Amino acid sequence: MAGKLAVEANESDPLLTDLKRLGFTEYEAKIYVQLLRTPLSTAYEISKGANVPRPNTYHSLEALAQRGAVLPVSENPVRYVAAPPDEFLAALSNQTQALCEDLSKRLTSVAPAPNDQYVWMLRGESSVHSKIETLIKESRVSIWIKASDTVLRRHTDVLREAAARGLDIFIVLFGPDAEEFRFGPTCRVYIHEGNGVRMGTTDNLFTVSIDHVETLTAAVEGEVIASYTRNGPIVNLAESLVRHDYYMAEIFARLGPQIEEEFGPYLRDLRLACFSPEQAASFKHRTGLD
Repeated sequence: MAGKLAVEANESDPLLTDLKRLGFTEYEAKIYVQLLRTPLSTAYEISKGANVPRPNTYHSLEALAQRGAVLPVSENPVRYVAAPPDEFLAALSNQTQALCEDLSKRLTSVAPAPNDQYVWMLRGESSVHSKIETLIKESRVSIWIKASDTVLRRHTDVLREAAARGLDIFIVLFGPDAEEFRFGPTCRVYIHEGNGVRMGTTDNLFTVSIDHVETLTAAVEGEVIASYTRNGPIVNLAESLVRHDYYMAEIFARLGPQIEEEFGPYLRDLRLACFSPEQAASFKHRTGLD
């Protein structure tokens, strides 16, 4: 029996950790999990099962009851049950969101005007792609993107919603199928240099410009890291990058054979004249020109 209890305690550790991240004390977390396992328990039974000192058990039960996490359901003796996790956590989520929104407004009112010259760094796949989702969702005028199809597919739903709002969506795509990302009449998609092949290390970046006022550029292979800013010159630089790739896509669509005859496939002669050794090696490997 002791072995079984030890296993159960170990299995509950991640639950306790996450409950504490939501503001539970360690004793409160232990008691809530214990009551989920053994509903209709007295304070004595909870104290013994959760390995929480008796005085702390009473105090924690009172705090949990005030938060709606546990409910006393009988008298003489008082027995407790845990609130259903889905209902309790949904209510907690709503309360937290409302508090954060209110607090954000109040803190903004006392903060100085934002300095748009900063460049903010984001690290980690979840953080970076969450920021991209937010930027697209909050866009009001335009979304300009240069990205590969594999990354862009992660944001198909929010891009389709943006197209439904009538936004100007302008995409330079690394990939073979422009139609996959044409979500409506205001969505223009151009295959990078007419072939969509990623030829160098910089072609693994995701660049998005929103409403001509903010931009994010992310490295999405290996360590995922991004830079975000509302700095005007940097935003203009990002949009210029997308715009000039659009020019190239149209030029290749009309003059592709002549360009290849003059400069080699994938603008080989031009690129190799200015690439670093590492970039040249990546270019040759990705295009099969080694």
